[in-house]
Amino acid sequence: MTVNTESTTLLVIGGGPGGYVAAIRAGQLGIPTILVEGADLGGTCLNIGCIPSKALIHAADAFHQASRYAGESPLGIRTGAPTIDVTQTVAWKDGIVKRLTGGVGALLKKNGVKVVQGWARILDGKTVEVGDVRIHCEHLLLATGSVPVELPFMPFGGNVVSSTEALAPETLPEHLVVVGAGYIGLELGIAYRKLGARVTVVEAAGRVLPAYDDELVMPVAASLKRLGIDVHLESSVLGLAGDGLGIRMKNAGGEEVAMEADRVLVAVGRRPRTEGYGLESLLLDMNGRFVRIDNQCRTSMRNVWAIGDLTGEPMLAHRAMAQGEMVAEIIAGKRRHFTPNAIPAVCFTDPEVVVVGMTPQEATRLDVDCISASFPFAANGRAMTLESTDGFVRVVARKDNHVIVGWQAVGGAVSELSTAFVQSIEMGAQLEDVAGTIHAHPTLGEAVQEAALRALGHALHI
Repeated sequence: MTVNTESTTLLVIGGGPGGYVAAIRAGQLGIPTILVEGADLGGTCLNIGCIPSKALIHAADAFHQASRYAGESPLGIRTGAPTIDVTQTVAWKDGIVKRLTGGVGALLKKNGVKVVQGWARILDGKTVEVGDVRIHCEHLLLATGSVPVELPFMPFGGNVVSSTEALAPETLPEHLVVVGAGYIGLELGIAYRKLGARVTVVEAAGRVLPAYDDELVMPVAASLKRLGIDVHLESSVLGLAGDGLGIRMKNAGGEEVAMEADRVLVAVGRRPRTEGYGLESLLLDMNGRFVRIDNQCRTSMRNVWAIGDLTGEPMLAHRAMAQGEMVAEIIAGKRRHFTPNAIPAVCFTDPEVVVVGMTPQEATRLDVDCISASFPFAANGRAMTLESTDGFVRVVARKDNHVIVGWQAVGGAVSELSTAFVQSIEMGAQLEDVAGTIHAHPTLGEAVQEAALRALGHALHI
């Protein structure tokens, strides 16, 4: 076989959020760049993750609201019983994905990035093969992302699905069992319940969303109960039932029980994509299952860089994007380090959850003397008009100088508050800065100001 050779300054493996942002920024800076992607541009996030999941969540919520109006509604709205064409819903979701991935391709082309379609195989730190093309580079950027964790006794296939298949259903199951009550499992479990499926969640920990503190989780747990989602805590799945149409599990009492289900969603986490492309040949220093990097995303091999899910927690698209942009600028000669004061994390459950910076519990554990205060949405006029009064905004600040070190919120649409939260921390704001800023009325954002006021001892509306 004839091998064609090419050369470039930067070679990016992976066209997800981190990889394509790095390539676009490198192109803007005049760095000759090749991006290799074996599937579709946009990676997990745009194709089978962040974007399609939010589309499905929106469609499910719209259907759920319409179903409410078929009965008694305090708003005075009366409708007939709604129906849903899941095929059309999935087609609408796919249309959004296509527009976004097409936009990524156009931006790469506009900035002079060459996209090579195919699966990369690393030969060494300077050479990669893609089919019959051998590419030599000065800088190699690994942005290969992550994949869903598969349970060895319950492999994906048939009635057992990952989030990938759950986001493109051909039909709705009568009964969906969700294994894992983290953010992925609950986001999709709530969406399927709102679409009309019966949903059961099985979680090994003592509560749902075990990564979050009790106060934040309580409104979500109450919502699950209202929606009629069965939750089995301190329970573990043992495998599929004999006929494959259900699961066997050990419940909190230690009893082995069987549960019928026509679909099982396994959502027990994600792991870095480290296999299948020759990563091991580089002999990079590892941090457990992740590639070890410094605060410039350099690996242990000179001019080999790594970003995103491949490099550890938090495994979030916006972290990968920020890292990718930084690496491109360092290669271009700029002085940059990845030292964010906070990275926002959002859980798109009902209600939504946002965590930015330190929680009160983390401050105590780290021996940081802090004050914290919460403001409930039950006292917020805009939340009342949105029929979304569950939840609160909480601020955490140093006791000595009132510098804000953390924000948390749970409630309807609080994901949109995350930008204000992280900006205040990055800019070194004090409680007085937020408390003294005029917030528009009536908005959910007023709860941000009120939380700061309450921490200072003079909340106005509670």
